[in-house]
Amino acid sequence: MSHSYISCHIHYVFSTQSREPWITPDIRERLLKYMSGTARKHKMASLRIGGTEDHIHQLVSLPSTLSVAQAVQLIKGNSSKWIHETFPQHQHFSWQEGYGGFSVSVSQLDRIIAYIDNQQEHHRFSSFEEEFLLLLKKHRTEYDERYVFG
Repeated sequence: MSHSYISCHIHYVFSTQSREPWITPDIRERLLKYMSGTARKHKMASLRIGGTEDHIHQLVSLPSTLSVAQAVQLIKGNSSKWIHETFPQHQHFSWQEGYGGFSVSVSQLDRIIAYIDNQQEHHRFSSFEEEFLLLLKKHRTEYDERYVFG
């Protein structure tokens, strides 16, 4: 074959440092657009992005040239820098060090998009911590609960 063809969809989940409510309504839409633009700039397709005041869910399609870790590093690093430059009052903003990256089958894309779209409602009934542990369990990801949240 003369070209590489891949289908690699990743559902990223990551939080603000210490789950501080930094993603306020005044920056939310601009931040989400910036993060989607960062993905596009690096040849990812941002299929959906959303979240709450303390965490983000982003569903992306990765190109063959980026690893799961490189992609999230680009998104988190660029968006953190942008927040500091654009909103001087948020100089203490940062993302948590870690993240969740969960593979998504093409057959499940619509379900994950609906899940991301429904984050505000979802978190009326469960915490970020409960949600993240459930994602780890659903994806059969090994973890030690003592170290998941720092």
